[in-house]
Amino acid sequence: MGLSAIATAPARAGRDEYVEFCDGIRRLCSIDLLQYKRGQMERRIRTFANTRGHGELPDYLGVLRRDQDELDRFLDRVTINVSQLWRHPEQFEVLTRDVLPELAQTGRIRAWSAGCSYGAEAFTLAAVCKSVVPRANVTITGVDIDGRMIERARTGIFTEADARSVKPELMKQWFTKLPDGGYEAVAALRALCRFEVGDLLRVQPRPGAYDLVMCRNTVIYFNDGVRDALHARLVTALRPGGYLIVGATERVSDAAGIGLTPTHPFTYRKS
Repeated sequence: MGLSAIATAPARAGRDEYVEFCDGIRRLCSIDLLQYKRGQMERRIRTFANTRGHGELPDYLGVLRRDQDELDRFLDRVTINVSQLWRHPEQFEVLTRDVLPELAQTGRIRAWSAGCSYGAEAFTLAAVCKSVVPRANVTITGVDIDGRMIERARTGIFTEADARSVKPELMKQWFTKLPDGGYEAVAALRALCRFEVGDLLRVQPRPGAYDLVMCRNTVIYFNDGVRDALHARLVTALRPGGYLIVGATERVSDAAGIGLTPTHPFTYRKS
């Protein structure tokens, strides 16, 4: 079956089997795939199901209910867990030069890595904070809907691929090389980071709880309404003068309307 046929498979007898499939996944693991852009996500799901030998979504949902290993494979495909240490280094240069020194004037920095995946962003931020504002009291909270990724983040262990673009001296300073070729964050970084399972589309953070919110490479797959509502909620979580940083392919559609002022590319300050 070609990709075009996969993407446009008809619903059975007036039913929307894609919606029914997403409802089943939500009941299985609390991930609401209906919040994502349908065209992209439906193609992704149908293509993957087809490669696993299941041309019909109801049949594949039955397999996922019975087989935890297959469910894990499916979640690895549809949840976006692509990351690496010092991803988009130009954004960390802005943090180093301008944002962190300003925030550290209060003596503390409370940061939220929203959609943290397996923790590469949080541990990179921890290393930058230790380098740039070593005297500040820093806490970094990573939140992701995928409990498997949170368990991985809590280990502070990364692969060679995660470090592929990082200067060797930075890895030597902040990570210990492991016998299997991976890297483990040093204790000083692990002390700054904690990780929680949470759904960004439902979590209600305490107003003004954070000085810095990083939500990068997360909302590009959401439909516009979901994206805008999430950005507004993230702004609520910021104190006045706090910063929101989004991904290098993302935008805040009505920054001024939700109380943000752009300061650098993909970086906004709460009014």
